[in-house]
Amino acid sequence: MSSALEAYLEYIVIAKGLSKKSIEAYKRDLEDFERFLKKELSKADLEDVLDYLQKYDNRNTLNRKLSAINSFFSFCLKEDFIKDAPSLKHFHTSKKLPIVLEYEDIIKSLKLIKKDSWIGYRDFAFILFLYASGARVSEAIEVKKDDIVGEWLKIRSAKGDKQRMVPLADSALRALEEYLDKREKKSEYLWLNYKGDKMSRITAYKITKKYLGVSPHALRHSFATSLVLGGADLRVVQELLGHSSITTTQIYTHIKQKNLEQTVRKYHPLANGFS
Repeated sequence: MSSALEAYLEYIVIAKGLSKKSIEAYKRDLEDFERFLKKELSKADLEDVLDYLQKYDNRNTLNRKLSAINSFFSFCLKEDFIKDAPSLKHFHTSKKLPIVLEYEDIIKSLKLIKKDSWIGYRDFAFILFLYASGARVSEAIEVKKDDIVGEWLKIRSAKGDKQRMVPLADSALRALEEYLDKREKKSEYLWLNYKGDKMSRITAYKITKKYLGVSPHALRHSFATSLVLGGADLRVVQELLGHSSITTTQIYTHIKQKNLEQTVRKYHPLANGFS
């Protein structure tokens, strides 16, 4: 490893304070680039970068490696390791629409859950809870019983240490009451595993994967999509989801447009032409 790369890795650990996962990813990508070069990383030029990147077809991979490379050379310029640096703009990636479940499919899957133990009641209530609240799985597993205030859910561990209140549908509240009434374990946390410990992300994933075939996040998307298709104001949806920027919420307008297009193509008499 070159001295410039060592200095950069020390910089992102101490000065930038990046997460361990990000640091490992940057280190892995930059070391791979340096091995490809067979020379010091700081001596790479634009042609070297292009030669290296042509090995990859996936644009997300390309952009991740570009982020590491551009960040490294930006650091080298600032610290006077080099006088000039190669730089490339990120590749455009089309934004995929999120996975969304139809209301009917969610209800159909809920009816398959056997309530022959408190775990069955938990699974039923948990799926309804995610669909009714739009909570992130990381938020849901942190919810405590005291966070249910009347018909409202207080989400205390949202991103950025913010709090928000979300109203819960009556059906979700009834399912919660049944679950808590049947629950054999005592805890301040709302969602528990079979041992009585706080539910983990893995357990949450297993529940939704078992009954719906998707991750818990798909229910968050389904919550938002149901509101937007029902005519809810995008700013209200933004607040309910806890998005810091309306730009993040705007993905659901694309879903609405797609839904409108499908409706016209299915029901308009001119959709299949005329003779």
